[in-house]
Amino acid sequence: MAVELWLSLVLVCILGALSPGPSLALVVRNTMLGGQRAGLATAISHGFGVALYAAIAVTGIGLVIVQSPTLYSIIQYAGAAFLVYLAVNALRSKGTNIKLDYANTDGEPKVHGWRDGFLIAFLNPKLALFFLALFSQFVDVNATLQQQLIMIATVGGIDTLWYCIVAYGLSRGPVLNRLKQNSVIVDKITGIVLIALAIRVVI
Repeated sequence: MAVELWLSLVLVCILGALSPGPSLALVVRNTMLGGQRAGLATAISHGFGVALYAAIAVTGIGLVIVQSPTLYSIIQYAGAAFLVYLAVNALRSKGTNIKLDYANTDGEPKVHGWRDGFLIAFLNPKLALFFLALFSQFVDVNATLQQQLIMIATVGGIDTLWYCIVAYGLSRGPVLNRLKQNSVIVDKITGIVLIALAIRVVI
């Protein structure tokens, strides 16, 4: 994979991770209720679930390329259209309305970080659609196993790193408040990047 393509993938993954959503809310909740260890467990298991979906998407697209280049082209254009749809929604976004503040409850509830993080990622079918659309812009007929592994590691690694930073830095500054305040900017940048990525298909 060319460096510029890999950097494009890195940028999309970073913006996707920064955008507040249910996964961020879960990491925040588990960190505040179960401490830093529970937060890190949630972050790592979430990254594993994301990487697993990425692996399924990459290998599936690879099989399509081998069996039917025409079908791959259809998937590629459909993926580009889906990215444009996501971009439009991001550009129209007015910011997150997800509550990121969780008060501790009585009784010190047990937090299952490893289970929660993995399940919120793996039981989200939108991730499968997103990675299918995203990777259809990057995987080509000459993609090697090494290139596919790099893509999977990039996606899973960035996701894990970001949520680990959130869990670690939760009590060390106004990280979440700043993220929430700037969520509109993150969404706008994400929309622009996704549109640029989709345009690659028709140029």
